[in-house]
Amino acid sequence: MNLDAVLLIETVNFAAEKHRNQRRKDEERTPYINHPIGVARILSHEGGVTDIEVLQAALLHDTVEDTDTSLAELEEKFGLTVARIVQEVTDDKSLPKQERKRQQVEHASHCSRQAKLVKLADKLYNLRDLNRSTPLGWTAERVQEYFVWASEVVKGLKGTNSSLEEKLEELFRQRGVHLAT
Repeated sequence: MNLDAVLLIETVNFAAEKHRNQRRKDEERTPYINHPIGVARILSHEGGVTDIEVLQAALLHDTVEDTDTSLAELEEKFGLTVARIVQEVTDDKSLPKQERKRQQVEHASHCSRQAKLVKLADKLYNLRDLNRSTPLGWTAERVQEYFVWASEVVKGLKGTNSSLEEKLEELFRQRGVHLAT
């Protein structure tokens, strides 16, 4: 029996249960669970990441922020490392949106390598999703502002995974967003 496979299935199941009634903001109202699964797939398939705890954290990265999940619950079910990575990539929803966005930019360079990997894949997924389908109620200007803000976050993550960073840089280039070093 492959313990990593068992752990991943348990993690996917937990995330699916937690996100079961949530939808993405795209026109198709895509099931939300597609997002964390997609982030984990980007890490494994495109980033070459095999660290089971990073992959688990990718699957769980929005559970504390967007569901009734607590960090203590994650630690109990998946261990301290997974809970720590999730905590590092979780926004404080009690803060105003602009402050949360500012903190993501400010804190990106101070995250662990594991959390930086999850952040890179999360940004890559979100930017690709924005290119695929504009969320309901978003203007072209808001989409462009998201790309500019995401580039500021990614600047703090540089040097983590060249494959993911190159894919992000290409998306920024296509949008005319300069990713300074």
